[in-house]
Amino acid sequence: MSHPLSHPTPDLSARTDFIRQIVREDLASGKHSAIRTRFPPEPNGYLHIGHAKAICLDFGIAAEFGGRCNLRLDDTNPAREDPEYVRAIQDDVRWLGFQWASLRHASDYFEVFYLAAEKLIRQGDAFVCDLSPEEVRAYRGSLTEPGRNSPYRERSVEENLDLFRRMRAGEFADGARTLRAKIDMASGNINLRDPALYRIKHVPHQNTGDAWCIYPMYDFAHSLSDAIEGITHSLCTLEFEDHRPLYDWCVDRVDLAGHPELLQPLLAKGLPLEAGKPRQIEFSRLNFNWLVLSKRKLLQLVEAGHVDGWDDPRMPTLQGIRRRGYTPSALKLMVERVGVSKQNSLLDIAILEGALRDDLDAHAPRRLAVLDPLKLVLTNLAAGHEEMLTFPNHPKDAGLGERAVPFARELWIEREDFAEVPPPGFKRLTVGGEVRLRGAGIVRCDAVVKDADGRVVELHATLDPDSRPGMPGANRKVKGTIHWVSARHAVAAQVRLYDRLFRVPDPDGGADGRDFLAHLNPDSRRVVTGYVEPAAAQAAPETSFQFERLGYFVTDRHDHRPEAPVFNRSVTLRDTWATQG
Repeated sequence: MSHPLSHPTPDLSARTDFIRQIVREDLASGKHSAIRTRFPPEPNGYLHIGHAKAICLDFGIAAEFGGRCNLRLDDTNPAREDPEYVRAIQDDVRWLGFQWASLRHASDYFEVFYLAAEKLIRQGDAFVCDLSPEEVRAYRGSLTEPGRNSPYRERSVEENLDLFRRMRAGEFADGARTLRAKIDMASGNINLRDPALYRIKHVPHQNTGDAWCIYPMYDFAHSLSDAIEGITHSLCTLEFEDHRPLYDWCVDRVDLAGHPELLQPLLAKGLPLEAGKPRQIEFSRLNFNWLVLSKRKLLQLVEAGHVDGWDDPRMPTLQGIRRRGYTPSALKLMVERVGVSKQNSLLDIAILEGALRDDLDAHAPRRLAVLDPLKLVLTNLAAGHEEMLTFPNHPKDAGLGERAVPFARELWIEREDFAEVPPPGFKRLTVGGEVRLRGAGIVRCDAVVKDADGRVVELHATLDPDSRPGMPGANRKVKGTIHWVSARHAVAAQVRLYDRLFRVPDPDGGADGRDFLAHLNPDSRRVVTGYVEPAAAQAAPETSFQFERLGYFVTDRHDHRPEAPVFNRSVTLRDTWATQG
């Protein structure tokens, strides 16, 4: 279900980052008449916050310049991929407000990749190698030492074609042979030292079944997939900068645009023949402190039960932060504020949380809720007193209308809003002191009721009738204003108070190398039973509110029901961690 309020995408038309400048220049020069991008995740895990930047760039730039963006699933490693991840990826992209022009899979192009590999063999640009993975590493050399040619590098074209076809036929065991590019073992860029293009894996594929037992390597499949789809600007993160020469080598040596016969297998799939020469452009990835984004570490959190699954609201997955109450527009605002650069940096999580606060402050309706209840009895009201007070849904947006809030003799207030012995500067309720009840009038606490252990369990107070809304004394000054809910009408709700999952800014341990699990925050989730006004309980799942004076909360997308409401805290009203970093 979508967020109940409108969250327009920020206006990026005036953005002048280096990627958009390249796109503008390519259009102005006539190099491209239309822009084509793609978002190409591997379906081997759930997308996380870091992917939000790539999604916004890939889809956003295509939309800004009247182009199109494909969603392509890089499914070349079937041992690690799962249809569950495929469904989640599509759900995440749609949730962020984007729609792909075409849904593609790298596996759609397996036959084209194979024909391209045979073309490279015939050209003398690829060979079948029998070295083991350990031997390949030994032959590769180092950053300061050149590599050595494989003893199988000079096999004839005929022998290589025969061996490669037998690899495809399944004659050889996993790891027995690879197809490698023939480039330069002395290159200063280790990625060009005869990299593998194909490996043997006798593993069924989710889309192609048992049709293949050889699978293309990422650099080969990724570059040719971009070329096949006519991608003009292939946007990726900075760690692929050193791979760009290999990307260009694959595109140029295969030359799909100049050899359309290689694309004929696509016709049987109903895919268009639209090959071109893409340009890879790298940008800095999104890294935040207080988080871990490694798929391996996130999997460890899930499998060890430190969190309640991939969509736990403490997880940095898009599924998790959505359940936490993050909105698409908050993520887009964050991406806009972070900007696009060539410099990797560790960003403060306050940027992300601040974007959510700003978005929800502008759009989230207000509601009354009490999370640590203390009963307040207005003794000068009749036992059956009941009335409806009118409250605005948003103090700065009259367009969101008003609602009726029940008010009665017995109320719940926050326990921390009363102090029998007030500390210095305390401006809330004390014995003999006055405070304003939000929207209802001024009350004076006359007495307290305690249990056998001496704990305050009830307050008796008098409501000043002259301070009621519309009365002459309504604007009488008192030091504090507190919120409340009617004890008779409020709905008991489970409220999950989420906080940061880790206690330190660098949960990977920094220089001391400690295990990131040692930094888990034991208070990252507390569950309390609170009371909410009826209008909050009746909300649909995935509806965000500001609980006045408490923070921003969202109805849980899975567990919330009007008769048994469940709220997740999205973010506090202010950054409570600012002095702890």
